[in-house]
Amino acid sequence: MRPPHVLTQTTTRVLEPSDLDAALAVLDREPVANAFVASRVRVAGLDPWRLGGEMWGWYQDGMLESLCYAGANLVPICATPRAIRAFADRARRAGRRCSSIVGPAEPTAQLWRLLEPSWGPAREVRTQQPLMVTDRLPSAITPDPYVRRVRKDEMETIMPACVAMFTEEVGISPLSGDGGLLYQARVAELVGAGRSFARLDRDGKVIFKAEIGAATAQACQVQGVWVAPEYRGQGYAAPGMAAVLRYALADVAPVVSLYVNDFNTAARAAYRRVGFQEVGAFMSVLF
Repeated sequence: MRPPHVLTQTTTRVLEPSDLDAALAVLDREPVANAFVASRVRVAGLDPWRLGGEMWGWYQDGMLESLCYAGANLVPICATPRAIRAFADRARRAGRRCSSIVGPAEPTAQLWRLLEPSWGPAREVRTQQPLMVTDRLPSAITPDPYVRRVRKDEMETIMPACVAMFTEEVGISPLSGDGGLLYQARVAELVGAGRSFARLDRDGKVIFKAEIGAATAQACQVQGVWVAPEYRGQGYAAPGMAAVLRYALADVAPVVSLYVNDFNTAARAAYRRVGFQEVGAFMSVLF
């Protein structure tokens, strides 16, 4: 008897909760690159309401080979050129509902080339965002002893820094649209999980902050790294990152990753000082 949902032809479909094991097997092929989606799937499964979007699957010779997460972001996962074409066809038919397309640079570029005629123009396209990885603490950088977990009662302290970082990085405020309710909920989730970190000055203002966003047993991803403008160039970034890295390796996962804009030379230099090495590249299309 053929197992349920094993298709004999090359095709795509929306995955169901019963497809979870097959989807996780695909995600586990590239645990670092897929950490963002894998962390969500491991918590929420494949139910679209809990996952915050659909998971599309592409089948070759009856086997699930590639995925595409279609939610607030459109994310190709282990996607072959044929799968990319199939995902682009489905995305065109559905119409654009996402705020960005993001993923490994080559398949994301292929997907955008197919979607741009109907979805374009984008607000911004970042074609090369180095993916950086480390699995150890730096020997030459002492972790900043003043970087610590943000407490649940410090939401009002951390939110202005989070909003400033997001606006600076993405080009729009996370408070637009719904007034920032979804963004504030996400920040609160990370704070509650003990994955938000900061150093405060004597007046209680944030000097440095970062979060461990996506997290699985294999890898986690640092995001939202930010130094207050008046403190930049004073040596807070590398020790701050070393402190976050110490927490991440001890409490979260054996491999820590992040991706950064190629034009952000100061950040890339700080990450290299802490021991991160470039192992690939992401691409982001922002709408």
